[in-house]
Amino acid sequence: MAQEEQYLALGREIIANGHEKADRTGVGTKSIFGYQMRFDLSEGFPLLTTKRVPFGLIKSELLWFLKGDTNIRYLLEHKNHIWDEWAFDRYVKSADYHGPDMTDFGNRVLIDPEFKEHYEAELERFCDNILNDEVFAKKYGELGNIYGSQWRHWKTTQGETIDQLAQVIEMIKTTPDSRRLIVSAWNPEDVPSMALPPCHTLFQFYVNDGRLSCQLYQRSADVFLGVPFNIASYALLTHLIAHETGLEVGEFVHTLGDAHLYNNHMEQMITQLGRDIRPLPKLVLNTDKKSVFEFDVSDIKVENYDPHPAIKAPIAV
Repeated sequence: MAQEEQYLALGREIIANGHEKADRTGVGTKSIFGYQMRFDLSEGFPLLTTKRVPFGLIKSELLWFLKGDTNIRYLLEHKNHIWDEWAFDRYVKSADYHGPDMTDFGNRVLIDPEFKEHYEAELERFCDNILNDEVFAKKYGELGNIYGSQWRHWKTTQGETIDQLAQVIEMIKTTPDSRRLIVSAWNPEDVPSMALPPCHTLFQFYVNDGRLSCQLYQRSADVFLGVPFNIASYALLTHLIAHETGLEVGEFVHTLGDAHLYNNHMEQMITQLGRDIRPLPKLVLNTDKKSVFEFDVSDIKVENYDPHPAIKAPIAV
């Protein structure tokens, strides 16, 4: 099955056979449990073409994770707003917030145009404060021990930290046949303090015939908005680590737990399913950079990306 067709087949499967389920956000979903897609990265970079997926946001978010950062200030400096709502939610629930009532803003934005206007103004002020006030950013830009922290600074019971990602990269270089090439973001002790518990919880690498493959287990998969990002992000991660370790890229295997479409994403998914698939773009890396931890956003590009227009959909917070 063609690369992108695997994703579209997932959308069709949920629409046709998904189970109606309530969810934390109150929006409601149709979902299936246990689904797998396989992408041969040598055939092209799996950035969807049936709608435009903003690659700039994907690479800046991944580099944020690689830095071990958990504060949205870096993202805002790169005009990336995909984590704003979770930081903002923490702020509006604090004693320091004195603006309009923002209770349950995620759902109210969808049904109340006047509220949406107030919300967008407050969120813009919040982001400006994060960018321009270091003390405010330190207090309210933090999202807890999310991905970057767990990947690079896993806390042990002895009070030390483990750089899981650096260790795995070293193991790929020295013991490539190991079955322990694993990075976990799911730390049960830290889950209650995270703005959003990790959806992509654990990934494992596999080396064979000079090629590096990666499998991701994702406990919760927002198929319309989140999964296209996740596919491209972990494909990019695999490329970056293959570059550092002197390997070619193999497969990205995407294993999903609860794969769901939100009820207010159904029409958008149907629109996307009606579009034709176009050729995949090519990923271009700055080969002067030798370590994954040296890359900046300007070192990572895609060429020949010619997608259909973006399809907007509300995010469930």
